[in-house]
Amino acid sequence: MKTKVLFPNPNHSNNNPSSNNKFNKTNKEKWLKVAIIAGIAVGSGLLLGLIFFLSVLWGAFGKLPSEAELTDIKNPLASEIYAADGKLLGKYYIENRSYVPYNLISENIINALIATEDARYFQHKGFDTKSYIRVLFKTILMGNSSSGGGSTISQQLIKNLYGRENHGILSIPVTKVKEAIIAVRLEKQYSKRDVLALYLNTVSFGERAFGIGTATERFFSTTPKDIKLEEAATLIGMLKATTAYSPRRNPEKSKGRRDVVLGLMAKEGYITDAEKKIAQAKPLELKYNRITQNDGLAPYFREYLKQELKEWCKTQTKADGTAYNLFTDGLKIYTSIDSKMQAYAEKAVNEHLADLQKIFDKQWKPPYPWTRNPSMLDDYIKRSERYKMHQKLGSSQLIIDRDFRKPREMQVFSWEGEVEKTMNAKDSILYYLPFLQAGFMAMDPVNGEVKAWVGGINHEYFKLDHVTNPRQVGSTFKPIVYATAIEKGVSPCNFYQNELRTYLDYDNWTPRNSDDKYGGFYTMKGALANSVNTVSVQVLLQMGVDTVINMAHRMGIESELPQYPSIALGTPEITLKEMVSAYSVFANGGYERKPTYLVSIKDRNNRQLEKFSKPYYEGRKRAIEAETAYAMAHIMEGVLDSGTAKRLRWQFGLKNDIAGKTGTTQDQIDGWFIGYTPKLVAGAWVGADDRRIHFKSIDDGQGARTSLPIWGKFFKSLADDENYKHYLASSFRQPSDEMLANLECEFFVDALPTVEPPLIEPNPTSPTSPPTSPPIVSPKPNKPVQPDGKRPKTRTRVRID
Repeated sequence: MKTKVLFPNPNHSNNNPSSNNKFNKTNKEKWLKVAIIAGIAVGSGLLLGLIFFLSVLWGAFGKLPSEAELTDIKNPLASEIYAADGKLLGKYYIENRSYVPYNLISENIINALIATEDARYFQHKGFDTKSYIRVLFKTILMGNSSSGGGSTISQQLIKNLYGRENHGILSIPVTKVKEAIIAVRLEKQYSKRDVLALYLNTVSFGERAFGIGTATERFFSTTPKDIKLEEAATLIGMLKATTAYSPRRNPEKSKGRRDVVLGLMAKEGYITDAEKKIAQAKPLELKYNRITQNDGLAPYFREYLKQELKEWCKTQTKADGTAYNLFTDGLKIYTSIDSKMQAYAEKAVNEHLADLQKIFDKQWKPPYPWTRNPSMLDDYIKRSERYKMHQKLGSSQLIIDRDFRKPREMQVFSWEGEVEKTMNAKDSILYYLPFLQAGFMAMDPVNGEVKAWVGGINHEYFKLDHVTNPRQVGSTFKPIVYATAIEKGVSPCNFYQNELRTYLDYDNWTPRNSDDKYGGFYTMKGALANSVNTVSVQVLLQMGVDTVINMAHRMGIESELPQYPSIALGTPEITLKEMVSAYSVFANGGYERKPTYLVSIKDRNNRQLEKFSKPYYEGRKRAIEAETAYAMAHIMEGVLDSGTAKRLRWQFGLKNDIAGKTGTTQDQIDGWFIGYTPKLVAGAWVGADDRRIHFKSIDDGQGARTSLPIWGKFFKSLADDENYKHYLASSFRQPSDEMLANLECEFFVDALPTVEPPLIEPNPTSPTSPPTSPPIVSPKPNKPVQPDGKRPKTRTRVRID
């Protein structure tokens, strides 16, 4: 095989000068062309970039906020409701957000944020070129995701404030340019500190918790000022992914992320390595405290107040002429509620109702009233939100019935806490029917300030407010009847016969006593202490129905009262709020006093918009004479000393001056107790929402058993608290000597003694004079005797305690 030998062509020799020159010339032309093309490309790119930048700047992709608009940034802020002692009761909001100024934010939060999100924060003016170059080369070209993002804190704030729009394939560049432009504008209007405060008050921490104030309260039950280092690192760590790094949902991941933040803080010099290691060694300690609009103190009061505040907002305008919005304008609403007294009231209701429900449940065994009366269940189904929703959708009855029979897993209320149950909608209605409800309210009788308001047992599950829901008031109305008589000059020691009377003018009405015992004679003092119905009706008719109704209205009762003598027994439906207001007349010396609860309202900048509190004496009206009020206090003390409210003394050990009255309506449907000291008046009501559900026996269902213990527990808590015991330390003012003399008489006697008229010699020169009736003389005081009459064979449905 021959090998082919190749020889170089001498014409192509590198040693040929003419050939080299030609080659160099060709290369230069090529590179020149490349340079020209590259220059054109770069120039075109820069031109296109400039055009793109200017188009964004000039609003081709949506109007940008001006510098003037940026000076007036207003996040939707929750309006906050405060107690008289400054404690936050709750909020009204669409987004749960509160504004916290920079000086009330811990350095731990600030340093953690800068170290994690924008280490060069104090070196740039809103847009960080170096960060974008780092992102371009490390993150995009080298794929290093740990190098961080390019957005500054200012740019992230812009995203939080204005969101991001969809522009198709241009979305990312348009968004980045927009945020960079606005961020630079923003930092011309705000200091670095202000931008940090704006960001921390805007950012979401998940679970509809917006802003650092809500987050610190939600996850650690603290404030932004008092938060610990490791807690601050946990919250800032959440910003990368609020669900993935939630300390409640994913504690292990959250702790890991927390430790990363602590490491970054050490790297940037905000903490030492020793501090980092100590904080990283600590366990994740969550103090979760989610306060929704159903949670927190006084939820029923806040719901009641909300309706009034919405009307107030309609009449108040901001500087721009628009009306205030309760849910977005960050109003600060200050009330008269005392947070400690509110807590005592809620505790008293919950403790007593939990025990009372057990007694109640033992009485209810099949057949239940809703099985005997199917229309009862139908009523509840048609009043349910689910049924109303079907009505709006136009669902057929077949679809509605099928939906109400469909089993679902649901969380339900119980006195042992929320429990998971599988039941259908109809079952859930049956489940809630037998629950007893309660209402409680306490107010200052002199200035009318409401101190505590409990509308029910759980606002999330039971929305009806029993402070404002009218119910029959039973014997708590009787003091108004007796006050009318004393005001008209009737002596409290007048005796009235305890007998069955049929009133022909009122459809043969025969009022009965709750114990069906008759006989003997009661004074008004004794009749009130023992809640004797027959005497109350006699006194009312003696005064006149209209006279008593007028007195009730003068004392603060606004509900309509029927012109029928049964009002003496408490048949009118009146709210607890009205009844407590009426009893304040007895406590304050005779003046009508409407409940007040709003103190002042301020805007988000703490500028006062309106002050509601006024001097207690301004505009007050006298309802009864002071002597009448003092006499009624003396009489109603007898209810506690030897009447239906005796358990306040022996069960709760309350030995101070207290006056009050129990009440129990027909069939034990409603139980009441309203009582007062010289400084505080309070009332309690207990019953079921459906009046067909009630205690079966008077022993368990009377107001002294159902409602009085709430009052007793509340006042016992005050008595045991050094800061509140003064509410029980004062004494009632004594009536005049003349009135005291009229009050020194027996509750009850079996018979009235008769006094023989003196023997008068006839005068033969004068005409015969008609015989004079012997006067009724009050017997000398001795120990009260209880009547022991016979039980009538017949009963009526009008019997009310």
